[in-house]
This record gives sequence, structure tokens and C-alpha cells, in this order.
Amino acid sequence: MTERNPHLKNHLQNEHSPYLQQHADNPVNWYPWGEEAFEKARKENKAIFLSIGYSSCHWCHVMEHESFEDAATAKLLNEHFVAIKVDREERPDIDKHFQEVYQLMNQRPGGWPTSIFLTQEQKPFYSATYIPPEPRYGMMSFSSLLEVIADKYKNEKKLLTQKADEILRFLDPKEDKIQATKLDLSIINRVSDQAKQLFDSEHGGFNKAPKFPQASMLDLLLDVYRITGDKETLNMALFSLSAMAKGGLRDLVDGGFCRYSTDNEWLVPHFEKMTYDNAMLSEVYLKAYHVSDNVFYKEVAFETLDFMLSKMSEDHLFYSASDADTEGEEGKYFVYSYDKALKSFEKADIPAKEHEKLAKALHITKAGNFEGKNIVRVDDPTHPNIPYYKEALEALAKRREKRVYPFIDKKVIVSWNAMMIKSLFKAARVDKKYLQPAIKSLDALLQSMYLHSELYHSTLIGKTPKIKAFLEDFAYLTDTLIEAYESTLNEVYLVTAQKLANNAIEKYFDKGKWKFSRGEFETNADIYDSSYPSSVSTMLSALYSISSLVDIVYKKFVFKTLEIYSYDVMRQPISTPRMSRMVIRYLKDDVIIKATEDKLKPHITNLDALPHPFSLFKSDTNDGFMICNSNSCFGHEKDFARVVEVLEKR
Repeated sequence: MTERNPHLKNHLQNEHSPYLQQHADNPVNWYPWGEEAFEKARKENKAIFLSIGYSSCHWCHVMEHESFEDAATAKLLNEHFVAIKVDREERPDIDKHFQEVYQLMNQRPGGWPTSIFLTQEQKPFYSATYIPPEPRYGMMSFSSLLEVIADKYKNEKKLLTQKADEILRFLDPKEDKIQATKLDLSIINRVSDQAKQLFDSEHGGFNKAPKFPQASMLDLLLDVYRITGDKETLNMALFSLSAMAKGGLRDLVDGGFCRYSTDNEWLVPHFEKMTYDNAMLSEVYLKAYHVSDNVFYKEVAFETLDFMLSKMSEDHLFYSASDADTEGEEGKYFVYSYDKALKSFEKADIPAKEHEKLAKALHITKAGNFEGKNIVRVDDPTHPNIPYYKEALEALAKRREKRVYPFIDKKVIVSWNAMMIKSLFKAARVDKKYLQPAIKSLDALLQSMYLHSELYHSTLIGKTPKIKAFLEDFAYLTDTLIEAYESTLNEVYLVTAQKLANNAIEKYFDKGKWKFSRGEFETNADIYDSSYPSSVSTMLSALYSISSLVDIVYKKFVFKTLEIYSYDVMRQPISTPRMSRMVIRYLKDDVIIKATEDKLKPHITNLDALPHPFSLFKSDTNDGFMICNSNSCFGHEKDFARVVEVLEKR
């Protein structure tokens, strides 16, 4: 076989995904997922090596550097396999399918990079995650593994195919029995009790390191507090949000939140910044502001949105993520040596006598708090009474300007953009300056990704999208359109939301369960909130809003789904925060305040502070304000202040 000329790019060079583009210069002859690769595998009688990753994944970069950039390893791969690279953010359906394969084969959840070996008919027979270049962690080296698998595929192909068929049989179990249980309000206390058991009372958040922000859990606790008035539930949420804002997980210099913390105190993060985290967190900090009336939470929300608007958007659309590593070093862009930090203070004309005190207040020391360098942090972010605090952060930001900014994955993903735009609409109800960015972003998203009544999933700005939408795109975009309606009372948003909801039901609803994807990979949608809330719960939330605002018929889709998952959600509501919120919302019902547009508009700013956590505005022709739930109206008031009184008494 002829060796590939290292000066030529492989088959990834024309791909839209920045992650695939990162591998276009590898000596490995990568193909994107598709018929061209499968045809080659069949023709040359070769196994397929499938590698799934994403651009802000640290171990994906490590494996690329150690193995995919190595000429000898590439030679083995090119000689014996057809190598396929997949960006999991671009093709979540492929990723979901193969994560299930990995779980089945290894009896534990996978991770990224995901490494799967398939027969030429695309049937999986071996799976791993990161594979080292030398034997370690009890694993053989990648090159030895390639040799062993190539040999087995040549000499024992029949056996491998049998094994693969068996795996696929297990992957498609026959219909499981549904255990339905009664949906009742006991779920509310169960949420609080289970949260209290997992709560880290020293550092906030839940469980031990690595600690994720768990925005949907905090959001649920704030709603539960609104219903019960239980101070302990409120404090768990507010204490966590304050602790997460001290610096580390939250970047005090540029703004924005990193993905997760490697320690219990939210100090040393994994430095990548994901659009979905910043969208969900800005939303939950805004809710904390409405519930507590503490402007600190509003400031953090706005700072996060401003970071996303300035560093992570272009043409009103949002990129997907920025990397943790710069020039091969994790966190290099974000951290400071003691001397350089003090030099920055000096350049900013901060009086010399303040430097040491300032450094101490910002946790900047000679020894450092991260590999000899310093992550900027404060003890009490709610009241940082530190002289020259603002000037110091500006000085440190100026130093960063000279540094190489982490790699940004400039992919536009519909679901993630929708989350971000929803937060902007919510922020616009507090500060009007966010309304135009929200409207422009939503218009840009619909114009570029909803073409001829077909919704797409992802693309690069300015390119025509090719990958069709998944349930999550329909769910999050529909939800955002409803938020847009609530912030503007523009009926066009509501009409589009209903159209998308109808499409989603038609494509993905299946007797109460939901598919995540159809077509090449038919996968089931989860009810668990993983990196971000499940597409099922998000879809239900959107459908419930449409049933309250437009047509009660949509409520039956919500009930059917809740009934099917009732046993899991009622038993352990803390594992499915967004579904649990949906159950509570279903039982408590929405409050819909109906009035003419000119009467409602001045009160849009009051919507989020209403005592009932599930409140909606609906423009109508009645005089005064009608107060309704999803089935009937129960109040009619002349002015809005009386509406608030009625809701407070309920």
C-alpha cells in the first residue's frame, strides 16, 4: 500500500466542523462519517477505526498529539484500517449511539475521545476511550492494539462479526414494561430532602470533586423555595451560586464560567468555556436575583452575558466553546505569576503601597494556587470591599491581551444558541439593553438554520447547514420562541413555536416516549440532565407553555410522557431536575395573565418576580386583567397590583 504524502491534507479538509479541521493535517488518512469511507472499507476488506471527540476535550488533544500526529502510528492505521473522525457536537446522534455501545461492552459509562473498532459493515466489536501510546493504566499501547486487531480481523473476522451482531441485539431490547406511579406533590419535599443529603455545606454545590455547576438543580431549588418558602432550600441554591462565583470556575477577569471544578472549592477549573454552561448559569443567576432581590446575582448574570456577546459571538450568533489549553499548556491564558501580576498593578498606576494587600485579597501569592501560578479569586464575591479591585482586574485583563487566546470552536449549534438567546430575553426583562441583541440573535438563528420549513442542527457562520436537527434543537428553539413572545408579545414567535412543536411531535413522539434522532441512527431521548437539561424535559416545558397560551390539546403529550417516566422521576427527583420541575409545574399548573398588549407591556419587567413560579402573559382582547390557569379563569382585576395580591394569597 502506498503511504500518504504528509504534505497533503486528508479527507477532512472540506468539513465545516472546526474539530475535524484540527485533524485535517494529521498523517492519518481520516475520513468524515459517510458512504465514501464505508465504500473504501468494503472494497479493501478493512475494519473501521472510529474516533469521536470535540474541540475543547483535553484528552482528545492528548491522543491526537501522541498517536494521530505520529507517523509510525498513522502508517499502521492507514495500512490496516479506514479511519473516521466524528465531532460529537456536530453529530450527537452518532455519539449517543456509540456511547450506548461502549456502556454495553464495558458495563460502565464512556467518555471522550471514544475509540470504536467496527467491521466493514459498521458493526462494533471493540471499544475504548483514550488509548495511550505506551502500555499504561493496565492497557496495551495504541500501536500494539492496532496490530492485534488487524491480525484478528484478518484471521478471525467471522468471530468478530458474531460478537458485533450480539452487541447490536442487546442494544435493541424489546419493549420494556412501564411502571407508572401517581404524580403528586410529595415530589416537592423529596426534592429538598434529597438535595440536602448531597449538599456540600462547606463549599456549596452537590457531591464531591469533580464538581459541575448543575444549573438545572439550582434552578429547581429556587422554584421549590417559591412554592414552599423553605429557607434551607433557598440557602442551598444561593450559597452554591455565591461560592461558584468566587473565582476559578468563574473567570473574574474576562467573565464567563468554565466547565467544571477539579476540586471541592470551585478554585481550579477545567478551563474550557462552553456556551451551554454560560447560557444556563446566566439564567439561574437571574432567577436568584428575582428570588433574593440581591443585585450581586444580577451582576454575575450580566457579566456572563457580556462575556458571551463580546468574546463568543459573531453576526449575532454564538460559537460553541473555547479551549482549556493554549500553546499546549492547560490554563496558560488564564493564570498569573506573582511578579507579573504586581507589574500589571504598577502599569495601571495603582499605588505601590497597595500592591501586596491587593495581591493577597486576590489570592495571588509567590507559591501560587495552580502549578506555581495564580488563579484570581476573592473570599467574598458578594461584597468585594477591596480598594482598587476594579482597576486590578482591568490591569490583569490588559496583560491577557498580549496572550494567545484559547482556540474557539466557531460552530453554531441551534440548541446551544437557543439557550443563550433565551437568557438574553430573560435579561431583557431586567435591562432593556439586552432586548435588541436577543431579537437580532433569534432572527439570525432562524434565518440561517430554519430553511424552507426544515430545521438544521449546526454549521459554520456563513455556510449552508447540512446536518438536520435533532430533538434538542426543536426543544430548545421552541422554548426560546416562547420566551421571546413573553418578552415582546409578538405573536409571530408564538406561531413559529407552535409550528416547530408540531414538527417535533410528528418526528420524535412515540406513545409517550421521545426519540432523540431518527434516520441513520435512531436513538432514544433521555430524561436525565447531563451537561445540560434533557431534550425531553425541555420539549415538555415548551409544549406545556403552548397548551397554556394557544391550545390545551398539547397538554396530553405532556401528561403521557410524565406518566411513562413517573416511577423514576417520583422516586428520585434529584436525578432529573428539569423533569421534576415539569411534574411540579403540571401539578401546580400555570397562571396565565390575559390583557390587551398595551396593558401587559409595562409589566413585562414584573413577570419573573411574580409569586407563582409558572406564570405567563398572553395578549388578549378582554378589558382589565384576567387571571387564568390552563383550564379556566378564576380572577378579573382592573389593575396589575391587584393581580399580584391575588397571586400572593393563592
